[in-house]
Amino acid sequence: MSGGSRIRVGWRASVGLTGDVLAALPVPLAFPLLIAVYYGESPVPFLAAIAVSLALGAAFRWTRDPAEDLGPREAFLAVALIWFLVAAVGAIPFVVAGVGTVANPVNAMFESMSGLTTTGATVLRDFSLHSRSVMMWRQVIQWLGGLGILILATAVLSEIGVGGAQLMESESQTQDVNKLTPKISRTAQLIWGIYFGLTGLAIAVYFLLGLAVDPQMDLYNAVAHAFTSVATAGFSPEPLSVGAFHPLIQWAVVPFMVIGSTSFVLIYFAINGEPMRLLKNEEFHFYLGAMGTLASVVALGLFLDPSIAYGPEATLRHAVFNVASVVTTTGYASTDYVQWAPAAKHMLFMGMFVGGMVGSTTCSIKSLRWLVALKSFKRNLYTAIHPDSVRPVRISGKPIDEGAIRDIYAYLLLSIVIFFLLAIVIVVDAERADVPVTEFEALGAAATTFLNIGPAFGDAGPYGTFATFPMSTRAVMIVLMWIGRIEIIPVLVLFTKAFWTS
Repeated sequence: MSGGSRIRVGWRASVGLTGDVLAALPVPLAFPLLIAVYYGESPVPFLAAIAVSLALGAAFRWTRDPAEDLGPREAFLAVALIWFLVAAVGAIPFVVAGVGTVANPVNAMFESMSGLTTTGATVLRDFSLHSRSVMMWRQVIQWLGGLGILILATAVLSEIGVGGAQLMESESQTQDVNKLTPKISRTAQLIWGIYFGLTGLAIAVYFLLGLAVDPQMDLYNAVAHAFTSVATAGFSPEPLSVGAFHPLIQWAVVPFMVIGSTSFVLIYFAINGEPMRLLKNEEFHFYLGAMGTLASVVALGLFLDPSIAYGPEATLRHAVFNVASVVTTTGYASTDYVQWAPAAKHMLFMGMFVGGMVGSTTCSIKSLRWLVALKSFKRNLYTAIHPDSVRPVRISGKPIDEGAIRDIYAYLLLSIVIFFLLAIVIVVDAERADVPVTEFEALGAAATTFLNIGPAFGDAGPYGTFATFPMSTRAVMIVLMWIGRIEIIPVLVLFTKAFWTS
């Protein structure tokens, strides 16, 4: 730091924790490695990634100072380091495999960051070029990213002690982590168990439906899509996404996207005999209400559009599926909605900004922030007429701290500013590189990468690719996906002098 200020952040604790995570990466890497062996494909891409993750993990752990505790600042630094470095290691199999667009290091980093942040935007052009093991690695990193730091917390809580709560709250932006059990490690394990259980249930449902109605949904595809539907992530080994499968399977995917985007704390209570805590939750009502309203409007628009010839069931299915996909930030598609009328596409664009519930696998703004902002706005209108009144903002009957409301306004303002700046960068850089991109397509690409949604519109639509954007734009998008997944402020504070010295 300049001016001789002493660093007051226990960076060794953060780097040491990052080393723990990197050293644990060979465990998930073993899964695509086994897939490669099973299908007779090259295991080298995954062996290379395992070697690098072990080496980096050992080096980072060597720097640890046992005297440094993991407080809020160290948690912010650790979360930022972990998300970036895990994505970097995750890119290695794509580069080493050396096939297709992701053989380029920038594209590989884009694909890996998109996977880990559960964005679901892809730079692949030809899916048929890639081995089944490499395609499964895309699914695995999305599953890891969906649960995020909770897996990490479970793995290392015994070492970081009370810092585990700081870490979970920094990543999940929720104070609910202490609501299940007094012990943070036990809480992480319970949520991990729910995540595993939902993934296993999705595998069983998809595979059994595949046996009944669609042989293309074999065990490989059932596992691949279970990984990315519960994680609300969106990658698919199929170029047509979930649209490649029977309508019954498309319907079956919807509830898993919705559940993945629901608070895991409330799901736990519902499973354990307290469903009313979920059913009476105002954020849950807002989340489902926003999704249902958008789906109804899109369905009505498609019914009235003479250029759409889906039939009643298909019209309703495509409206419900694709609205649920964007609101939950999953990013799957059941059809190429780029072909829809502008009004329907603009409704999907609006849905990108909603997001699911806090404490879930979802991204974007999240329903709770919109609900608090709307109630705060309503309160401000009331107090403008009754200036002497005291009227706290309440969610599910509980008052919201005024400081939390200010934080939400700050987050919304920052999100809007970054979103528009990214859209401007896309337009200007595309024009510089002579790539045709409309303003709406630029806005869609900015929203879908920064808010970690998935496909956008135009060439970056559900059946398209982000490889059409200039390389420099893709590099910016990599950073924005990283910032968006960590929810902006924990990253931005790292670039302030006060964070390091005061």
